Amino acid sequence: MDLAQLQALAAAVEAGTLDGAARLLHVTPSAVSQRLRALESATGQVLLVRSRPVVPTEAGAAVLRLARQVELLVADTTAQLGGSTAPGAPALPVAVNADSLATWFLPAVAPLADRVQLDLRVADQSLTSALLRDGTVMAAVTADPVAVPGCSVHRLGSMTYRPMATAAFARAWFPGGATPGELRRAPVVVFDRTDDLQAAYLRRRTHDRPTPPTHFVPASADYLAAVRLGLGWGMVPDLQTGPDDGLVELDPAGAVDVVLWWQQWKLRSPSLDALADAVRAAARAALG
Repeated sequence: MDLAQLQALAAAVEAGTLDGAARLLHVTPSAVSQRLRALESATGQVLLVRSRPVVPTEAGAAVLRLARQVELLVADTTAQLGGSTAPGAPALPVAVNADSLATWFLPAVAPLADRVQLDLRVADQSLTSALLRDGTVMAAVTADPVAVPGCSVHRLGSMTYRPMATAAFARAWFPGGATPGELRRAPVVVFDRTDDLQAAYLRRRTHDRPTPPTHFVPASADYLAAVRLGLGWGMVPDLQTGPDDGLVELDPAGAVDVVLWWQQWKLRSPSLDALADAVRAAARAALG
């Protein structure tokens, strides 16, 4: 396996097509195809499913991790030799959940902006570790405490979510408090179809699987705005609420703590280590 072959694999997965990879690498599609065939011959494995977009096989995911590790090490070495400029700074793909991104994560990584290029992938905290497994990202904020093979894991802290609504919404829909019957019929705001926080709370309170009217709002700031505008109630993180936000807690016993973990590749890289240090320090301050 040589560097050009590994770059072709990473570019193909990044772009989704061989033509897109050719544009990223400034070569012809034929050259990309030849490099990928040579890489598959060298490994003795089929590495890509030639679909649209192309998808790495299980073996391809392992080689993709290697390709991205090599890219990072080359970029780090270039920087240490004094040849790095902003466009050539190490690129760090990182998966992070939307609520962390909207609250404590960006201030943590902002001081690194002149040293690295961040490629943030947003996914639910229950799903971010899958992006580590397939080689899409090098590090992730995740709810998964079990280390992905080839990764280290460190506890960051927990985000506390509470069932919240406007005072007017609470009066209209929960005149007797958040009883199981009223929870079954009151409109609810859900982040997206992978968000289980509201459904888990409902199951715990009603002992069944109610299907109240549901609004999907897949953006952290807009989700909070939807609850504040009275579209429904929702599980809102403490980091996004305050005494003057106009929201009331529906159920004092309904708080849910989501424990977050930092997983990253076991790779000695100055840029990846700096990112991990910044994230873990910010998490200690914000999450406790």
